[in-house]
Amino acid sequence: MTESFSSALAARVCRGCGTEIPRAFLACPTCGCLVHADELRSLASEGESAERDGDYGRALAAWRHALELLPRATVQHGKISAHVEGLSARVPLGARPQQTRAADQGTSKGRTAKGAGAAGLGAVGVLLAKFKWALFLLLGKAKVLLLGLTQAKTLLSMVFAAGVYTMAFGWWFALGLVLTTYVHEMGHVVWLRRYGIAASAPMFVPGFGAFVRLHQYPATPAEDARVGLAGPVWGASAAVFCLLLGHFTGSPVVHAIGHVSAWINLFNLLPVWQLDGARGFTALSQQQRIVVAAVAWLLAFAGIDGFLFVLALVVTFRAARPAGAPKTGDIPVLATYVLLMVGLALLLTSGPQAFALHRGPRASIVNFGAPLG
Repeated sequence: MTESFSSALAARVCRGCGTEIPRAFLACPTCGCLVHADELRSLASEGESAERDGDYGRALAAWRHALELLPRATVQHGKISAHVEGLSARVPLGARPQQTRAADQGTSKGRTAKGAGAAGLGAVGVLLAKFKWALFLLLGKAKVLLLGLTQAKTLLSMVFAAGVYTMAFGWWFALGLVLTTYVHEMGHVVWLRRYGIAASAPMFVPGFGAFVRLHQYPATPAEDARVGLAGPVWGASAAVFCLLLGHFTGSPVVHAIGHVSAWINLFNLLPVWQLDGARGFTALSQQQRIVVAAVAWLLAFAGIDGFLFVLALVVTFRAARPAGAPKTGDIPVLATYVLLMVGLALLLTSGPQAFALHRGPRASIVNFGAPLG
């Protein structure tokens, strides 16, 4: 038996009754005294302080950590779980974490959660409708994107993936494909941080795209859906940026990168397995899923791309199965899902002659870019 394993099994004495408690226990089996009482008080103080400052991401991170130190059967665990759900609902869709306090106390004090969601979705709609907003989004998040590259595992896996893709498609296309996938993943990371959910840095797997592994689980379907759809939203902005750059530079390779990126993000909207669409569907009622299916069929019969028939079939299959669908759906998530489908499908109509040069990569590369639990 190794020393580390022995120390894990070593007992400690309860402060309340003196009973020896194995390290794996969160509470004394005799008197019920909490083992991590001091750390829990510190986390509660940190969470309350962050809430007063309007930093909901830091507050949620503290409360989620507290939940890990509490037995599930305790009253405290139930109360904090409910508090996390309520706090999560206060995180606005279209504001930075440091702006949330002003959003709560300013002229929008009487605004409902539905109104806040509509404001966030308006930004998404403008992004997909007007190409110039994609550039603003990427430039505004440049600091976040650069920060992600400081993670050694992310950077090394990106280099490895780019090397593998270079052998098949050339280094320019490989570099663009990896960078647009990275932007997609950072969309997940930003929203995971906004909700205070611990997760790994993005990791790249050649041939399968990239993933972010969750260390904690979303508290509500709304959290899960927003984190999942954040990837395609950011990925769509990267695709638009590449299409614009390809248009103004006249580079067919850059244009093809944007086209393939749009297709990959559309693929991720499939509501199956760990793909982003599956996470988005968790917050949609059956009626809302039927709406998504109807839009998918309209896009499919528009003749834009044959894959849209696959998307329509899968969405219809999920919509026909009410199991697991909430009775009251999430309107902002529904609007985001539909806008993404329409916007990404429209991007596929841009420059087919440039895209034809790289039709092979689109057929062989799949981005399983959703966070994995």
